[in-house]
Amino acid sequence: MSEEKNEINENEQAQNGEVGSETQAVIEPKEESCEDKLKAMEDKYLRTHAEFENIKKRLEKEKHIAIDYASEKFAKDLLPVLDALEMASLIDDKEQFDKLKEGLKLTLDKLIDVFSRHHIEPVSHKDGFDPNFHEAVMQTSIQEHENDAIVQVMQKGYKYKQRVLRPSLVSINKK
Repeated sequence: MSEEKNEINENEQAQNGEVGSETQAVIEPKEESCEDKLKAMEDKYLRTHAEFENIKKRLEKEKHIAIDYASEKFAKDLLPVLDALEMASLIDDKEQFDKLKEGLKLTLDKLIDVFSRHHIEPVSHKDGFDPNFHEAVMQTSIQEHENDAIVQVMQKGYKYKQRVLRPSLVSINKK
């Protein structure tokens, strides 16, 4: 019976918030250990968050730099074309007109080569009128041509890969 009384007393003490010294000694180190772990995890979280923010800022800066200098290679490739045109503009001897014409042809070929290397191509007119690549500025009525056929190209269009830089200005046939 005395054992039963001890258990009842211990249960009553536990319900009333009274804990034995042995039980209290075990709980206190666990609380300190949990607090230390919590502080360590908070510190780790804050450091990770700060590192993530720094990476995000660095990537944003690198993205802006890449956008700002995206055309650098293209610009460098155009410099020889500019040099050739400047040299041609210095010719003032009328006897050298044929050489000037030949030089302009070579310069044009250089420019076309630069465009080709950078995936800039003229819009094709072989497949007929395509409103995605052509802009009809005139209509004519010629019996020899089919309806909506391109009769004349007023201004060449260009595309970068599959995106239109400038549509071709064309005259189309309407019957």
